[in-house]
Amino acid sequence: MCAKREGRWGRRQRALLCCVLVAAWEAAWGQLRYSVPEELPKGSFVGDVAKDLALQLAALRDRGARVVSADRTQYFALHANSGHLVTAERLDREQLCEGVQRCVLRCEVIVEGEMKFYEIEVEITDINDNAPSFREGENELRMSEMTPPGSRFPLSKAHDPDVGVNSLQSYELSGDEHFSLSVQAGADGEKRPELVLAKALDREEAAFHELVLRASDGGEPLRTGTARIRVSVLDANDNAPVFSQAVYAVRVPEDVPVSSTLLTLTATDADEGINANVKYSFKGISTKVSKIFHLAPETGSIRLVRSLDFEEGDSYEMEVQAHDGGGLFDTAAVSISVSDVNDNAPEISVRSALSEISEDAPPGTVVALLHVQDRDSGANGEVRCALVGDVPFRLRSSVGSYYSVVTSRELDREEVSEYNVTVWASDGGSPSLRSSAVLALRVLDVNDNAPVFAEARYSARLPENNAEGALVLTVRAWDADWGQNARVRYRLAEGRVRGAPLSSYVSVQAETGALYALRSFDYEEVREVGLWVRAEDGGAPALSSNVSVRLLIVDENDNAPQVLYPPSSSAAAAAGGAGWTGVELAPRSAEPGALVAKVVAVDADAGQNAWLSYELAKATEPGLFRVGLHSGEVRTARSPLARDAPRHSLVVVVKDQGRPALSATATLTVVLAESVAELLSELGSAAAPAEPGGSLTRWLVLAVAAVSCLFVAFLLLLLALRLRRWRRSQLLPPASGALRGVPASHFVGIDGVRAFLHSYSHEVSLTADSRKSQRRWAADSCCNTLPARPPPDKAAPLLGEDAAGARGAPPDALPQAQPNTDWRFSQTQRPGTSGSQNGEEGGAWPNNQFDTEMLQAMILASANEAADGNSTLGGGTGTMGLSARYGPQFTLQHVPDYRQNVYIPGSTATLTNAAGKSNAKGSSGGNKKKSGKKEKEKK
Repeated sequence: MCAKREGRWGRRQRALLCCVLVAAWEAAWGQLRYSVPEELPKGSFVGDVAKDLALQLAALRDRGARVVSADRTQYFALHANSGHLVTAERLDREQLCEGVQRCVLRCEVIVEGEMKFYEIEVEITDINDNAPSFREGENELRMSEMTPPGSRFPLSKAHDPDVGVNSLQSYELSGDEHFSLSVQAGADGEKRPELVLAKALDREEAAFHELVLRASDGGEPLRTGTARIRVSVLDANDNAPVFSQAVYAVRVPEDVPVSSTLLTLTATDADEGINANVKYSFKGISTKVSKIFHLAPETGSIRLVRSLDFEEGDSYEMEVQAHDGGGLFDTAAVSISVSDVNDNAPEISVRSALSEISEDAPPGTVVALLHVQDRDSGANGEVRCALVGDVPFRLRSSVGSYYSVVTSRELDREEVSEYNVTVWASDGGSPSLRSSAVLALRVLDVNDNAPVFAEARYSARLPENNAEGALVLTVRAWDADWGQNARVRYRLAEGRVRGAPLSSYVSVQAETGALYALRSFDYEEVREVGLWVRAEDGGAPALSSNVSVRLLIVDENDNAPQVLYPPSSSAAAAAGGAGWTGVELAPRSAEPGALVAKVVAVDADAGQNAWLSYELAKATEPGLFRVGLHSGEVRTARSPLARDAPRHSLVVVVKDQGRPALSATATLTVVLAESVAELLSELGSAAAPAEPGGSLTRWLVLAVAAVSCLFVAFLLLLLALRLRRWRRSQLLPPASGALRGVPASHFVGIDGVRAFLHSYSHEVSLTADSRKSQRRWAADSCCNTLPARPPPDKAAPLLGEDAAGARGAPPDALPQAQPNTDWRFSQTQRPGTSGSQNGEEGGAWPNNQFDTEMLQAMILASANEAADGNSTLGGGTGTMGLSARYGPQFTLQHVPDYRQNVYIPGSTATLTNAAGKSNAKGSSGGNKKKSGKKEKEKK
């Protein structure tokens, strides 16, 4: 007895150990099994997944755990807060697992953050929620009264979708003693009821028999179903229909068209008449089969009503019956097998995927978890997966139909910032079907690129004397990264310029890279500035790069030339040069081109701004000296003459070549002397010291201002006179004739040309070596020197008539002088351009307006030349002081002397007749006047 107990206890231990090992193996492989009854409401508890998988609830919430299933309908859900697996839909075992003894639903729990999945199997247990039922509630049987006792008649089977003890268990027959019930077990274990004739029938006794067939299951509570059977007793029919085959089998592809005839049944009956009329029908088929196939009662052809699907059912078993008009029948079996056709493309389900990945992720990082399946079978269901294109990813096969998409190499966001990974899945059918799924993945940036400048080095040219804050140049750097990692800021590297920090000279704008000058540069102090600009991104840690910037200061013409020799009086005094007299000696016997002095000047600028040129701006005798344009050497332009003044003042202007040009002046005093003693005597006789170089500009400015004021005053006076005349014309009535006693004009006409002479005349004498100016007023300038135009009945006076004897007389009382008969011009003496010839020599005066205007122009030009000191008036007989250009062409030897009151400043002669002609009316015409000391003494 003890041995038996020990053996029994050992078997229990081994069984327990096996259970423990199985549970441990399932836990190790991450697979859970649960069992729940059917018909549970939505949200019912199935199992504690978090506890069974040893997962933390916080991890489930943070990592995004969820339940997925291969079926289109999700029957389970996972509560992230509790970790419980609950039902998501009502579970009907009969609908989910029809005809299956063990109903198991499979799903997976996906943990997003860990890229893991766990398989779960849930078994749906049956409850007795269905009663047995007959497809036909009433059945009618026809039996011949000749039917022998013991004959068996198949009855319709009852159907109970439950399984196990809850399924159909027994049949019972009640209602008549002529019949009994026999239950046969089929090959598939089904119970098939048969009606057995217990007693011979007699139609004369009873033409109909009513029976009740009851089917019962074994559940709690017990459920039953009934069917009524009506038996009609017929006359004798001794031949039943016979099928040609006991079993009809056919194999069709699943893509066979709807309405196609799959099979035709054939049965024959030896009777005649109505007893030989055979009809066909299904017997004991399910509703599902009846919706797929249709049996023609008259022809026995089985036709396809709905398309076949191998994945839903690969074979169908049916029972058919052929019965004649006398109630006899025969049965046969029909088997329809469905062959698979490659009509389902592979299905790709993305169970978990990342949307972003860092570019520094190591190779092998899982970015997506895929599930691939094909509902076909055999080769049609074999799936091959691949990635499209050259992408840095690869597929890695996982458990079952799962694939992982992992990185195959390092990523670079600067090359590709976003990937659309296409996964192709193709089956092994012919032709092959395939499907695809696209994974969108964005690559997150990592600060792995330093800023890069647009140029290897920068250089800029900045003019000196720039404004503070002037823009010098802009440096640009780009960073291939993204976002904050690509934000570039600029700053200056440490450095010094002339001992001062570099930051005090220039600055760089941190955001734009603009380089500004903080101070005004001076080319003479700083000619070049070298610096480094650093570009730094906003990453952590930050990356940077440097670039050299060369700043060249461009010279501007901001320094005027500086005269070193001759030194100014202030410079000479500061240098202690009291012994330097500032006088240069030039011998009177010097030849043309003799060196007198040399002006030495320098310019602090550079280049063209420092190129100097020399020019003689002012000289007592302009034609005596000249200055070398580039050397600054003062040389004699001609040999000194006896009439040249002994003391000469030269103003030399030194200019640079800048734009605008700057200049400086140097004043030289040159004395014409043969010896030092003569030089000293000449210096001792100097009347006044030399005027400083700066006073010349002041005098010029004052002169321009005075002339401007006079011009404005003249305009105002003219305006006042016009207003006065207008007012008088408004007050006085208009006169019928001209006013007597008023000169008709202040102009004298000579062939239509009028010359205007001022009523007031004065003489001004300016000398180059004196700070004083002379002004001489003419004594007889109060009267008009020319008479008014006479009336038309009188001859007009000539311009050459002397009006001195008629001073003070009214204009109409002046006598008219007749022209001299010897006042004639030869062909060469007529006014005109050089070389002009005229064939006629007659006429006492120019006889056209053009010749008269030419004469006046030559007279005015001669007066201007004499005023500038560039010509010597009276140099030739009868030339009127004209230049050599006009001298040979025109002489006024016979013209009356009207130039006696005209004095030309700066010359030693007056406009006078060289012959010294005088008469009673003009005795003062031949006097000459001299300038200089004699002029002053006379005055």
